[in-house]
Amino acid sequence: MAVLLDTSILIAIERGTQGVLRDDEEAAIAAITASELLHGVHRAGRSQRPVREAFVEQLLASIPIVPFTLTIARVHARLWSDLLVRGRSVGAHDLLIAATAVAMGWPLATLERAGFNDVPGLRLVDIA
Repeated sequence: MAVLLDTSILIAIERGTQGVLRDDEEAAIAAITASELLHGVHRAGRSQRPVREAFVEQLLASIPIVPFTLTIARVHARLWSDLLVRGRSVGAHDLLIAATAVAMGWPLATLERAGFNDVPGLRLVDIA
């Protein structure tokens, strides 16, 4: 089974505060995570942009990206509704990432667990 990686894990790997993924670990990212990473490239200062862009492009070329499908959209809508009924909220991008993990039946690896704790059916895991 694969694990879905949150942006926080990938940023920590880029910064060297999180170990790299082992070759035997099956991992993927949600399409919105690719957007978040690319957004970081565009926001980087002129001197940092080439380094960030190289890291992100290498990552995007080497890891599967799960597209936002109708199945994921249905899970997203259900989770969003469930959270609102319970008076809870999750950031828009985080909810898309969570919906992708739930729809795929995969756990999510994140360094920002608090943002995901309220999502029903979402399993969180640590990456060593």
